[in-house]
Amino acid sequence: MGIHAEAPNKRGIVAELSHRHVLRAAAVYVGAVWALSQGIAQLAPVFNAPGWITRWFVIACAVGFPFWVAFAWYYRLTPEGFRREGAIVAEDPAFHRATGRKLDFWIIGVMAVALVLLITNQFVLHRDATSAADAVDARDIAAEFATIPYKSVAVLPLANDSGDPKQQYFTDGLSEELISDLTQVNGLKVIGKYSSFKFRDSKDSLAQIGAALGVAHLIQGSVRQQDDRIRVTVSMIRAKDGTSVWSHSYNEQLKDVFAIQSRIGDAVAAALKIKLLGEAIVSIDKPPSGNVESYQLMLQGHALARRQTEAGFQQGIALLHQALKLDPDYAYAWGVLSTALINEGQIFLSGEARQEAYAQARMAANRQQALAPDAAATHMNLGYLLANVDNDPVGALAEFRRGLELAPRDGTAMTFMAYGLANVGQARQAADLFRKAINTDPLQASWYAPLVSVLMADGQLDDAERAAHKALQLQPGFPGMYANLALIDILRGNAAAAQREADRESDPVFSPWVRAMAQQVGSDRVKADAALHDYIGKYGATEPYLVADLYAARKQPDDMFKWLDRARDGHDPYLLSMLYDPFPLAYRADPRFAALCRRAGLPVPGEAPSASGTY
Repeated sequence: MGIHAEAPNKRGIVAELSHRHVLRAAAVYVGAVWALSQGIAQLAPVFNAPGWITRWFVIACAVGFPFWVAFAWYYRLTPEGFRREGAIVAEDPAFHRATGRKLDFWIIGVMAVALVLLITNQFVLHRDATSAADAVDARDIAAEFATIPYKSVAVLPLANDSGDPKQQYFTDGLSEELISDLTQVNGLKVIGKYSSFKFRDSKDSLAQIGAALGVAHLIQGSVRQQDDRIRVTVSMIRAKDGTSVWSHSYNEQLKDVFAIQSRIGDAVAAALKIKLLGEAIVSIDKPPSGNVESYQLMLQGHALARRQTEAGFQQGIALLHQALKLDPDYAYAWGVLSTALINEGQIFLSGEARQEAYAQARMAANRQQALAPDAAATHMNLGYLLANVDNDPVGALAEFRRGLELAPRDGTAMTFMAYGLANVGQARQAADLFRKAINTDPLQASWYAPLVSVLMADGQLDDAERAAHKALQLQPGFPGMYANLALIDILRGNAAAAQREADRESDPVFSPWVRAMAQQVGSDRVKADAALHDYIGKYGATEPYLVADLYAARKQPDDMFKWLDRARDGHDPYLLSMLYDPFPLAYRADPRFAALCRRAGLPVPGEAPSASGTY
């Protein structure tokens, strides 16, 4: 005689699920799926099975889970096997406990298997895979270092240990000046500031940093300034294995900071067994009075002006004036002030305000020349003034050349000279020099932009495309770079690709222009005409040179020359790029091109001074 099971409606849902062992059955299912998926994932690589097998197994099991729960509701596991719930008539406590224990053993067993597989994967297979990956990485890095010159170094940004965020300008200035000092060492490859500073607070290993920068040695350290004392701790490390080559701490009075910089440069040269040639290393941005406050004001003003924001220019120029008030003979600060005033005038000023800024810039450049006639920075700043204010590319080139002669290993001097060559139509020589400059600062995306332009002018479209993609790799969304890719497609005659690239450009100046350019080479002339007239209506008054480019793309030279004349009359700064712009250059054989060059103060192609072809 048996006792009928208690009716389900007399229990709550949770109690009923427990009574029917549904929860235990669900736990067995989940544990089994976990264990099996671990096993499949570990065995799949052994049989070269595709990675999607594990994914679809888990998906299928997830779909099957509700069916398993439903099965567990209607069929209960008993000592005699699975039996339909309604067919069970006898149920004493011992029967119920036996069934529960049986499921508990299954749960424990499945979870134990899953746990063993998980531990195996994490601590054996994963470790083996990590070790194999590390071994591959080590071989790759060793191969890279085999091609890196031993006499090469990068200065990582020194850490600011002063506890005062305002001292960051000073600390970064010391790092930058140390880079500049080391470029004076003959036979030493030195990486520029921009690339080195990208590794501030980097989690990469020293070997990874050295390989990325292409140097065998790294310099790192810290600066602590307190009252009138300064402590600089610096060390040179072999990047490949982290071995210390040389280290030293300098604890001096703050006024001796310039001597510390020179002593560090001498120590690096000695450690690498490089014999210094000529005069000892000197700090090019040192105020002649040795006034450290003036030096600090110059560093902060320079950093603010480099931001190229309206507020940055205003604040930076004010600080530079303060520095010069403390030391009126500070030649380097006069040069920084001159360049900041030119850039502020070009970007944010117009009319009389721009002309006043240019007049002050000229005065500052002349003052620098009077104080430091033989400094490389003096000639580079004079060249910048001649090119951007006086529209004298030939005179600017002579100054850039002299600057490079005085600082032959300085990447910035190389780029100034390369710009000078481009402005007089020497595109191929400019490209070679831009590449040389990039080798000194390989992660500087902004140096790829002019390289792209001169490569396009020289007809090297494949190389130009690779350079543009490299810039975007270093700095996604780099302003104007998608526009350059669109121009490359226009030169190739691929209107559809040009439109796609143009649509990706976000720069407020280049975006509307390059979209209109892409329309000019398309087959829909109605859209091309509409795009032209729309652009002229919105931007013709401010961008006459870019309108000329549109007409050049349309192959309408008469209108192109009219707008180029407007650009000349309006002192459009883009006119300086005419001799490395492939669109107007297509009409260089037209007599009007030579006439325009003479009126604009540009050398006529084929008649450029012979000196401009060498560097």
